[in-house]
Amino acid sequence: MGERVNIVVVGGGTAGWMTAAALVKLLPRRCSVHLVESEAIGIVGVGEATLPHIRSFNERLGIAEAEFMSWTRATFKLGIEFQGWGAEGESYIHPFGTFGYGAGEIDFHQYWLRLRQAGVAVPDLEQFSMGATIARMNRFQLPASDPSSLSSTYGYAYQFDATLFAPYLRAIAERLGARRTEGRVVAVNRNAVSGDIESLTMESGETIAGDLFVDCSGFISLLIGKAFGEPFQDWSHWLPNDRAIAMPCRTETALSPYTGVIAMPAGWRWRIPLQHRTGNGYVYSSQYIGDDEAREALVASVEGEPIAEPRILRFRAGRRERSWVRNCVAVGLASGFLEPLESTSIYLIQQAITYLVELFPEREIVSSDRDEFNRLIDMEYDRIRDFLILHYHATRRSGTPFWDYVRTMPIPDSLAEKMELFRRRGRVVKYREGVFLDASWVAVYLGQGVIPEGHDLRADAPPIDSLARGMEKLHADIRQAAARMPSHREHLDAYCPMAKVA
Repeated sequence: MGERVNIVVVGGGTAGWMTAAALVKLLPRRCSVHLVESEAIGIVGVGEATLPHIRSFNERLGIAEAEFMSWTRATFKLGIEFQGWGAEGESYIHPFGTFGYGAGEIDFHQYWLRLRQAGVAVPDLEQFSMGATIARMNRFQLPASDPSSLSSTYGYAYQFDATLFAPYLRAIAERLGARRTEGRVVAVNRNAVSGDIESLTMESGETIAGDLFVDCSGFISLLIGKAFGEPFQDWSHWLPNDRAIAMPCRTETALSPYTGVIAMPAGWRWRIPLQHRTGNGYVYSSQYIGDDEAREALVASVEGEPIAEPRILRFRAGRRERSWVRNCVAVGLASGFLEPLESTSIYLIQQAITYLVELFPEREIVSSDRDEFNRLIDMEYDRIRDFLILHYHATRRSGTPFWDYVRTMPIPDSLAEKMELFRRRGRVVKYREGVFLDASWVAVYLGQGVIPEGHDLRADAPPIDSLARGMEKLHADIRQAAARMPSHREHLDAYCPMAKVA
């Protein structure tokens, strides 16, 4: 391996072009990037909802937000509304941001718990989230930079057309020097001694050699799965959904700045409003409902006129034992899959790219770098897995075989320990690394009825009367600040009107 590492990316789509664009932008003197993809294979193209972390990825690539949103017909996303997950007829929002002002020695929800446990009537915790309040009102403005402002306490992500995101990134990557070859890979050629991949043979007969190969081939997992045979950890006993039916429709209701996740008899349904249409899908378990019945349920539940035929996706929850094997790194669906309940698919792509850049080979690939990459990726998957399982296990829904199973199923010890800590005194396990911070866990715990028996004793310090008055004022301040904001649609029209895409 010389001064410049020759990287071959197998597969386009979101994972492939995010990888190519990031590597040529962030490591311009260290690598050359050659991406191979087949237009005949196509892309999954339904990963339309994201987490706030994508903003930092775009910024590192020098992407102007308003232009990006115009071209991908994006809307803003302040969080996720879960309908019917705690119990029938209930809903809560998992917001991006903090509760209260978010600053202080102990978490805001501990003061809220103290008042509630003392018998003081207080609004739901959600009403002390600026992000959730704005979302409920269908309003939006960019957060304030002043940390003393309530308008600095929320974050945001995007909802965009995934079929337009990859071409947008491709243009950036090719402008920066990435090469692309169209065609199918028909053979993966490995060194007989080392076991490393040396080259790919294309259907055209062309041979493409490289030093480092990045597998972005999706569920096919052409390199890490088929060529290397890396074992797959199957998590379907915890996350039994193995199908999704996707179907876009015309938008007929208010353009909400959040993703909708609606409980269904054998799974859940997503609703993702974009500027030009609404994305819909039913994620379900084939153990509990047939494909035809699921398709009919989705078609019956969407709000507007369908603009494409429903299409089915098949998957299995879990991850590879290792995502970096020899000179092959798997990114995206080739590495693993977790259902899109918390919009983590693009985040996992982004983190794999970030760790690859940070651990990029200096002169040769060394085992310590591979091991650290795999440790970090495993941690990301495992912690997201526990967070997703929490949504199912903490439900109070009953009456259908699917919900009865997930509510009563055995859960990982790592999650059981987290839940016990929260039930006792509202404590959230804190990590230096990982995607979902305290406020996210608190939103789901309380939103689904996991109510602590006690609270952090430090929350007893302020006099209860002054604490109650402070809460009342904060609640009023949040609602007044939110009411002054423009509607989500007004902000979009002024900031990033939809571009005409050829």
